Amino acid sequence: MISFKNLSSKPSQPLVSIILPVFNGAHYLTEAIDCILQQKLSVFELIIIDDGSSDDSADIVAAYADPRIRFYTQKNQGLAATLNRGISLAKGIYIARQDQDDVSLPDRLSKQVAFLEAHPDCGLVGTWASIWEGTAPTERSHKHPADNLSLKFDLLFDNPFVHSSLMIRKMVFKEVGGYCTDPDRQPPEDYELWSRAARKFQVANIPEILHVYREMPRSMSRDGNSPFLQHLLKINMENLAWATQGRYSLQSLNDLAALIHGAYPQFSGKTSLRELGSIVREAARVLCNREYIPHEAIREKVQARINHLRYHYYQAKHFGFLGDSGKRALDYILRAGRKLLRKPTEQVFK
Repeated sequence: MISFKNLSSKPSQPLVSIILPVFNGAHYLTEAIDCILQQKLSVFELIIIDDGSSDDSADIVAAYADPRIRFYTQKNQGLAATLNRGISLAKGIYIARQDQDDVSLPDRLSKQVAFLEAHPDCGLVGTWASIWEGTAPTERSHKHPADNLSLKFDLLFDNPFVHSSLMIRKMVFKEVGGYCTDPDRQPPEDYELWSRAARKFQVANIPEILHVYREMPRSMSRDGNSPFLQHLLKINMENLAWATQGRYSLQSLNDLAALIHGAYPQFSGKTSLRELGSIVREAARVLCNREYIPHEAIREKVQARINHLRYHYYQAKHFGFLGDSGKRALDYILRAGRKLLRKPTEQVFK
């Protein structure tokens, strides 16, 4: 495990570099910039990169006179490449993310810096986040696990971090590389990177709501054969292969990843439920051994994951041939049939 010394910023060096990529984000951009400029921690630079926007994003940024802002424009390169450029430009010890439509609460940066300074083995830390639908707050929130072991176990299957809430030591990128720009592996570029980072560094979430995640219509989907889903399953398989030290076939790992995400058409039906459960238990056992933590520490999480897997296994066996759209159609037909049966006979046949 790599350790860090408590590092302090040089007088001429910002402590934190916040990277804010922008692509046609004019609607909420002012709020995203202002929330950073109003942070309690003030020793930072805000790197804003306009990735080929066709709206008023560049004009909004250009109107700011705050010397902590460094503004760049470029032809459209995509999120991963834009983030990598921001990392290469960053002067800070810590790299923080900020999305164009999200909001960081005033003490987010100060609490994350304090956490990383107090936990020198931790390479990256996120926070909890409340969920808004556009400008409307909801009662929902992202409250992912906070401790290293739980997060590393969850990372084997999915992403337990709010991307825009992350703060990462800059040296982590030097050790594991930046965001993957291979179109066959991203998106999800964030999940792919955290998966690599967690193999070498401790990870954490601060169990406080320090961020607002704005739920917006997304073009990427986890349904059917979308590129996002295929990339997600690929990363899942790699994580499970790493955690189980290559002891299971690619077919078995694919079947497990497919069931975890309800991708029934991707499930071969050839892997037994017993073997699928064994993969989960073996991954947890190896992970605990690597972290020098007793297996009992995540026993309940492992059992919950297996219970979830069991549900999807039987769903896939009985209804998997329908696919997602077929299951929705079947559900609609069943609900319509129940309503029809509840109507009086004379109304049905009049």
